[in-house]
Amino acid sequence: MGYEIAINKAWEELDKLSKDKTLSLKFLADEYDVDLENRKVLSLACNVPAKDFTAIIILHYLIQKLRGLPKLTGEWLSFKELSGVEGYLPAFRKRSIEPIIRKYGQHPETILSVLERLPAKKVNQGDVGIVLETFVGVPVLITLWRGDDEFGPEANILFDKSITKIFCTEDIVVLAGIIAAGI
Repeated sequence: MGYEIAINKAWEELDKLSKDKTLSLKFLADEYDVDLENRKVLSLACNVPAKDFTAIIILHYLIQKLRGLPKLTGEWLSFKELSGVEGYLPAFRKRSIEPIIRKYGQHPETILSVLERLPAKKVNQGDVGIVLETFVGVPVLITLWRGDDEFGPEANILFDKSITKIFCTEDIVVLAGIIAAGI
């Protein structure tokens, strides 16, 4: 796909910001080494290069981390509340919300099983809710509601308002898709 321009731009930006040639970070349940000299992002759990879309998210996060991450606001925003998302709403729903509903909609409490393998905690939101620490300083709230006689099950992904200073809209869609596939 067309990730090459975005990846190269991110590598160039990291080269300007980092004195180190290797950086390490945790993303969800995996540790990654970022080799600036050889321009590789390696999953340490699998010992394989990260997929391009994952590498871009990691590189963009590292750029912001080196510049200084914003403070968490404690204000949760739905994807619809982020600015400039109109064209991304169908993709966001298809890539992130619908897979969560398919997997957990009939039994929302089963999402709590991710607490054993991911950096997450249970919260009192919806019928079942968890806050997942995707990266350090980037929490994501996932809420599920049981279906009833009138409505089917529903889910939502909420973001701390600070995410808008870390990722662009497209990155947030990709991040939500990675989360949905990994939980």
